[in-house]
Amino acid sequence: MERRVAVTGLGVISPLGNDVGSFWDSIKSGKSGVGPITRFDASRTDAKIAAEVKGFDPGLYMDRKESRKMAPFAQFAVAAAVQAWRDAGLGEGLKPAEGGEGAAARPYPPERVGTVMGIGIGGIDVVLDSHQKLIESGPGRMPPMTVPLMISNEGPANISMRLGLLGPAFTAVTACSSGTDALGQALDLIRSGRCDAVVAGGAEAAITEFAVGAFCRLQALSTAHNDSPELASRPFDKARDGFVMGEGAAALMLEDWDKAVARGARIYAEFAGYGTSSDAYHLTAPDPTGEGGARAIALALADAGLEPGDIDYYNAHGTSTQINDPTETLMIKKAFGESAKSLAISSTKGMTGHMLGAAGAIEALVCVKAIVEGFAPPTINLDEPDLEAGCDLDYLPKVGRAMRIGAAASASLGFGGHNGVVVFRKGL
Repeated sequence: MERRVAVTGLGVISPLGNDVGSFWDSIKSGKSGVGPITRFDASRTDAKIAAEVKGFDPGLYMDRKESRKMAPFAQFAVAAAVQAWRDAGLGEGLKPAEGGEGAAARPYPPERVGTVMGIGIGGIDVVLDSHQKLIESGPGRMPPMTVPLMISNEGPANISMRLGLLGPAFTAVTACSSGTDALGQALDLIRSGRCDAVVAGGAEAAITEFAVGAFCRLQALSTAHNDSPELASRPFDKARDGFVMGEGAAALMLEDWDKAVARGARIYAEFAGYGTSSDAYHLTAPDPTGEGGARAIALALADAGLEPGDIDYYNAHGTSTQINDPTETLMIKKAFGESAKSLAISSTKGMTGHMLGAAGAIEALVCVKAIVEGFAPPTINLDEPDLEAGCDLDYLPKVGRAMRIGAAASASLGFGGHNGVVVFRKGL
C-alpha cells in the first residue's frame, strides 16, 4: 500500500507578511504587496515596482553570525523552513543537545529526514556584487565567500545544517515551476520510503537591476502602473501588461501519514498528488494549445486518485502576462472538462507578485490554508476578464469566497516548458 503524506507545518516569508497568520489575513482581504522598488535605484529600468519582503529579521530563525554567510534567498529559505518545523511541533531541530543527550527525544532519526527547495535563480545579487569587485579591483578583491553564497543548493544545505537533517538535500531548478517540483520530489521521497519526513518548498530573492532589466527586455514585466503599484498585477484581466516580480519563501513540513498520526501531530491536509510534464515547445512561451499543462493536471489528479469534479479550488499560475492567462485557461478547460465551469479559480500573484522559484511553494501553502479555512482567495485587480482571449471562467474577481474545499490543486508553468501540478485534500 502506498504511503500517504501529511502536511503538518507551514512557514512563509512574503511581501504580505513574514508569518503564516499575517500572510493569510492579507490574502483573505485582497491586500497587495506590490510597491516601489527599494532594493536598487530603478531609474534606469522600465519597471519600477516589485513585491518586496519587508521587515524580515533573520535573527528570529538562525544565528546572526551564520546568517551573514547566507545570501538573502537562503536566509528566506531557512526562515520558512524553521517556521514550518516549529509549526509541526518538532522543536528546534534534530541535533542532539550538548554532551550528546537528546537523541531519545527526536521525533525521527536525522538520516530519515530530508529537505528539497525550489530555487529558480539563487544568489544573483552575490554574483553581481562580486563581479563589480572583479571589474573595479581584480579577482584578488572578490569576496572569498562568493561561491558558497551564490549557488542555489545553499538554500536546502543551510536548512539541513540549521535543523540537523542528515537525509537527502536537493534543489529543484525548473524556473517558475521550481517550488512545485520541489514539493513533488519531496512527496516521492516519502512515498518511496527513502524518508520519513521532508521540509520542502521554494525561495527566491532576485529583485536586482540586472534581473528586472532582463525581464523588461523580454517584455514580461508590467510597466503601465509604475505610479499605481497595487494595480499592476492583473491576472486574467483585459488590461494586463505583464507580471510583477516578487520575492520570499514558503515551506511545508511533510511527514509519513502514519508516523505523523502516531506522534500526535496536527495534520492540515493530505498531500495527495503530483503531476509534471514538458511542453517541448519554446524557451519562454507555453504551448498555446495548453496540452502540456493539461497533461500535468491529469497526471496529478490520477496520482491523487481523484476525478476532475473532485477539485473545488484551483490556484492558477496566473502571471498576468498576455500569453499565460489565456493558455492556462485553455489548459484548465482541457483538463477539467465540464467541471471547469464550476471550478473556483484564483491567481494570488495579484497580491504576492510572481515569486519565481518560490511561487509554486507559496501557492501550495495557499491551497492548504484554503482547505483548512474553507475560503478561496480572490483574484484582485480583475476588473474586466479578457473574454476575447477566452478568459471566461470563474476567477473569483476581487472578492474571495467562503466555501467547503475538499480538494485543491495548484499549477506552475516555467520557462523552458516545465509544468508542475500539486493536489491537496482534506485529511480523512
